[in-house]
Amino acid sequence: MDDDLGRALDTVGPRLRALRRQSETTLTDLSAQTGISVSTLSRLESGARRPTLELLLPLARTHGVTLDELVNAPPTGDPRIHLRPVTRHGMTVLPLSRRTGGIQAYKLVIPASMQDPDPQTHEGYEWLYVLNGQLRLVLGQHNLVLAPNEAAEFDTRTSHWFGTANAEPVEVLSLFGPQGERTHLRARPRTQPPPT
Repeated sequence: MDDDLGRALDTVGPRLRALRRQSETTLTDLSAQTGISVSTLSRLESGARRPTLELLLPLARTHGVTLDELVNAPPTGDPRIHLRPVTRHGMTVLPLSRRTGGIQAYKLVIPASMQDPDPQTHEGYEWLYVLNGQLRLVLGQHNLVLAPNEAAEFDTRTSHWFGTANAEPVEVLSLFGPQGERTHLRARPRTQPPPT
């Protein structure tokens, strides 16, 4: 195996772990989605097992990335990002950036049916910008409605949930990154949400 291929394969484990954590998926959930055992997934992420095409194909499909992205293949000179929407937590997620680690960009399309808050916490920092519709953001003790052209940013270790404020879908740009990475743009909503 040549050195370049060996180095590329060595980076697959951390990429797989970052993608799984980014989507808030457990090894058990990923195993159920891919048919790959939990122990094999764990060994792939830790680098104790070399990835094979048979293992990488279902993982790339489940994570909504290409094999090139998964193995960090050298760029081909084509700057276009080929959007491949995936459904996560009931919403359509379109990745807008191709690198693993650091701040990731997404377009989220939240269906009108997402109106029942189910606050969660996890590591990271998120910035949301509303493109269309009314976004309801429950953040700790705050219950906010953001209109188009408004933004919010928050530490995702704070209990949070976002969905629609009414019976219309919402389109949002999201920047999500590891704890401590922030965008420094803030906006306050103009209206108060309906009582819960």
